[in-house]
Amino acid sequence: MLRKLKSLGYSANLSYALGFLSVIASIVIWFTQGGTGSAEEQAAAERFGIFVGLWAPTFMAIGNGIDNLPDEKK
Repeated sequence: MLRKLKSLGYSANLSYALGFLSVIASIVIWFTQGGTGSAEEQAAAERFGIFVGLWAPTFMAIGNGIDNLPDEKK
């Protein structure tokens, strides 16, 4: 799968950037979606922020996998 992503032009740097952005998005979601609503709304915003933040390790692992692929010889 990683070879296919690499052949489609998906780079490790893009994956690292997406991981960093997911952390930033998680923080933004956590603080902006909770608002001054009920405790249920604040809890839902917290869970959604955590969910988005959990994407970061996946993107980082994909980037690491692409970085560690051997160069193809043609």
